Amino acid sequence: MPPIVCSAQASYKKLPGLLELTDSHLQWTKAGEKAPAVKVPTTEAASLSRSKAGAPQVRLKIGLLSDEAGHNFTFTSPQAVALAERDKFEAELTNIIARNRSGAPQIPAPTKPLQAATPTPTTPAHGSGVGTPMRPPPALSRPSTSRAVSVASDSRASGTPVGSDPTSDFRLRKKVLLSTPELAQLHRELVMAGHITENEFWEGREHLLLAQAAAETQKRGKPGQLVDPRPQSVDGEIKIVITPQLVHDIFEEFPIVARAYNDNVPGKLSEAEFWSRYFQSKLFNAHRASIRSSAAQHVVKDDPIFDKYLEKDDDELEPRKLREERVDTFIDLGATYVDHEETGNEKDVTMQAGKQRAVLPLIRKFNEHSTRLLDTALGGPAAKRRRTDSGESEHYAQIDLEDLHDNQSSSGIVLNMQDRQRYFDGRANGTSNGDDGAGRVDFQEALQQSKASTQGWSANLTQLKIERKAGDAALVSMTQNVASRLDVRLRKHEIPEGLFRQMTTCQTAANEFLRQFWLTIYPPANESQTLSVATPAQKAAKAAKMIGYLSKTHEKVEALVGVAHQEGIDPARVQVAMKPILDAVNKALDFWRLKNSKAPGAR
Repeated sequence: MPPIVCSAQASYKKLPGLLELTDSHLQWTKAGEKAPAVKVPTTEAASLSRSKAGAPQVRLKIGLLSDEAGHNFTFTSPQAVALAERDKFEAELTNIIARNRSGAPQIPAPTKPLQAATPTPTTPAHGSGVGTPMRPPPALSRPSTSRAVSVASDSRASGTPVGSDPTSDFRLRKKVLLSTPELAQLHRELVMAGHITENEFWEGREHLLLAQAAAETQKRGKPGQLVDPRPQSVDGEIKIVITPQLVHDIFEEFPIVARAYNDNVPGKLSEAEFWSRYFQSKLFNAHRASIRSSAAQHVVKDDPIFDKYLEKDDDELEPRKLREERVDTFIDLGATYVDHEETGNEKDVTMQAGKQRAVLPLIRKFNEHSTRLLDTALGGPAAKRRRTDSGESEHYAQIDLEDLHDNQSSSGIVLNMQDRQRYFDGRANGTSNGDDGAGRVDFQEALQQSKASTQGWSANLTQLKIERKAGDAALVSMTQNVASRLDVRLRKHEIPEGLFRQMTTCQTAANEFLRQFWLTIYPPANESQTLSVATPAQKAAKAAKMIGYLSKTHEKVEALVGVAHQEGIDPARVQVAMKPILDAVNKALDFWRLKNSKAPGAR
């Protein structure tokens, strides 16, 4: 038997068992059995994905060359232990997948993994918490036709496993481009044309990929609508259509109906008879989400089977089902109710419960439904969630919001100063010469001067006259500004479509080159999400390359002005439209010339 690299308690398809990784296989054995139910050769491993941080269940999914769906394992140990075990498996499997990819041409024919005594497969719920699958790059199966350097080669060169984060997932990049036509057009003009590489294009746009990955892994919540079947017209007859999903919702919303079903089907009633009599019974009308349902019960015939499951209306002052968990201290409106009884206000008539007893059952039905929705979204009843919390830790957890945490660390932007030594020398000389007392202030004298200046202030205030010229000039200026903007908006767009498209392309390309240039000069806002870390030499080469592209912007604008003149359009309109981008280009060119004009070591 090969030695075991790591092992952990894990469930597979909701069945407990033991997950083991050896030098040759990844296997899972059901609890109480000796033979492994799942046994996969490590040469079959192709991709990995994991549940997102903070998910209630610690999961790890492995994709196979022969089966892209792969296998999904849930670590069942306590949270801290499960996370450590999952990280150990992930580290080992990441190395195995990297070795498989490096030897992709020599991979043997895929073999079907052994699945002896595999439990009946069940369809997993959408958004079960497993992250986006990390697929192998297409470069492993077929050569890239793009003239730009592939991301896969960049990732392998930097030592980062391809697919270890969403920013290197080609599938996510494709989805972002398909959902953003403008970005796709820019990608075709710059990356497909070979001006910049794929990695350079996505550098600084990692937030788009992360947002797409987060949207795909979001768990769809339970519908908020209360279960209330409505009659429909089918073939000219009024019927209630029964679907498996409707049956599931009724049983979940009204457990008493599930109990009646288990007691009477199929012994006393068939399934069709059960639902036919249920929708004509008082029990169904009691479950209707309307106050009129109580009136309908008086005209519905008695049913000896379903009438046994009727409950008394919950219209007392105290609800029949009391809350099991206490209300959070920070949102409990009654937390300070008894603090100031002697000065408090008496409840208004509209705040006294039970004035309209007929609406109490309906209100409590809505409250119970809302509670079930929240419990489903939060992973169970609040009483169970707080079973391990106590005291100050629980109170602190209520105000410890994840959105307020700063998980990003940045070293900041290094300030480059000219003649730095002269700056500090000047400050030092100024400090040494300031001991002669010339800059000292006599506070008593300053106070007397301030008092003297405020004498007779009321008389001076009555003599104050405000000139209207400044206010009138400001009002006229604002009026002219608004009129000119309105005139521009109402003016007909006379630039031909072809010329306008060329202007847009020129401006978009120049903006991208400017973005790439300044990314090499200043660090990004979030260094932890960059695709790769370039060396100073690589940054300098990239900056010089972008400056070469930017230096041709003026020629392109002059060509556009010439095209406008040929088509009978005022060239000044093109010059005004392109002036902001030209100013930004000039700023970058001046910065680059000034930087290169410095002598080595002058910073």
